[in-house]
Amino acid sequence: MPYTTRTQGWLGHLAALLAGGLITLSLAPFNYWPLGIVSAALFVFLFQRLTPKQAAWRGWWFGFGLFASGASWVYVSIHEFGYAPVPLAVFITFLFTGGLALTWLIFAYLYVRFIRPLPLGNSLGYAAVFVLCEWFRSWFLTGFPWLYLGYGYIDTPLAGWAPVTGVYGISFIVTLTGAAIANALMQKNYRQPLLIVSALLWLGGYGLQQVAWVSPADKPPLKIAMVQANISQAVKWDRDQYWPTLNLYNRMSQPLWSQVDIVIWPEAAVPGMYHNAQSFLEHMAEQANQHGSSLITGIPSSATIDGQRHSYNSIVALGNGEGLYNKQRLVPFGEYIPLEGLLRGLIQFFNLPMSAFSAGDSQQQPLQAAGISLTPLICYEVVYSELVSHSAGQTDMLLTISNDAWFGDSIGPLQHLEMAQMRALETGRYLIRSTGSGISAIVNERGHITVQGPQFKKAVIHGEAQVMQGVTPFARSGSWPIISLCLGLIASLYLLARQRR
Repeated sequence: MPYTTRTQGWLGHLAALLAGGLITLSLAPFNYWPLGIVSAALFVFLFQRLTPKQAAWRGWWFGFGLFASGASWVYVSIHEFGYAPVPLAVFITFLFTGGLALTWLIFAYLYVRFIRPLPLGNSLGYAAVFVLCEWFRSWFLTGFPWLYLGYGYIDTPLAGWAPVTGVYGISFIVTLTGAAIANALMQKNYRQPLLIVSALLWLGGYGLQQVAWVSPADKPPLKIAMVQANISQAVKWDRDQYWPTLNLYNRMSQPLWSQVDIVIWPEAAVPGMYHNAQSFLEHMAEQANQHGSSLITGIPSSATIDGQRHSYNSIVALGNGEGLYNKQRLVPFGEYIPLEGLLRGLIQFFNLPMSAFSAGDSQQQPLQAAGISLTPLICYEVVYSELVSHSAGQTDMLLTISNDAWFGDSIGPLQHLEMAQMRALETGRYLIRSTGSGISAIVNERGHITVQGPQFKKAVIHGEAQVMQGVTPFARSGSWPIISLCLGLIASLYLLARQRR
């Protein structure tokens, strides 16, 4: 008789909480990737024979375990930089992580109510709906595409699937592997076809790693220098620090103009509006031009549209370069305030500096610098795989600037870097990542870090980046093939169920 398990009550919820936390341990900075498979298997165990309502509540605990362990860095922003008292910061962090866990409540209910009863519902159906849950989280209410299961497998054979299916495809294979193992253990049948299929998918990933989707262009590598000034977030927007900040970036950049092709300053390196800093920027552009070099910097900008003044989080290329890009995907509460009329001014956290930005247009041109085109991404934008793949195939490199000082000495910046690595791997492009306080890095087309700077130190990080030619399947088509596959699998399982009836 098949073996099943049903852990009742709070003991089952605690197990689900721990299972969610295992996903965090499979990601950076821990990188215990086998735990991701264990988590996927535990989910199948813990939801056996539960009613949909029971499963929904247990799904919330699973999601809360994931987000409370993996996204609790938001507490640093709320308490240390939003100046909220500890009890209030803890409460807001709980609301944030608990609210995100509602996506898993919905997923668990739908899985148990509609998918699990189908033929192969607790394996293929489970993997499909798991990926659809991650995809849903990428766009619902502007999206929070963080802590995806597939991110933990950059250094495994499954990395070979990233240029083909993106991170969602890796999540699918990991959940299918966990489900195959769970079903084999419950049914005491270790010759299940799904175990063989899972093994073949892992072997297929190794085979795909041998495929060269892109190749170096007939251009010498570009010399890059990233200036990391490590200015404290507590004084960054202090008016008295405006000129000392600009002078610091100027001094750190002086030796670089004759040495490198591109000098990069991080997100909002210039702590003032573009039109107010124009004379300073013209001076810097002149210095860069004298040596045939380019300067790229983050800076807030503004524009009047239909009689209304809009502010943007921007990045501009100067010297031997041109272009201005306005950030499209804004961070809630950090760059804009939802329900602003109700929340603005309620506590200091809802009144952070530069938290009234507008979103940039979705049809913007890439930046040009040192004779190449770059896909510009500001901070949070690099975690949106669709946003990156949309333009990566038409540009030579990826460029992301960030200010991870908001996360303090937490795991947030390391998770952020890992997601940037996945974008380079998916698109077959070098990625340059410049931050104010670390971690600045250059990532090659295989998702491997070639140069990495220190964290919380003033530094200039030197490195080289190679222009790649060719386009990966993922850069060409994005996530729609794997999302369509998951939808098609669920539809096929329903048709199979009807035929059996």
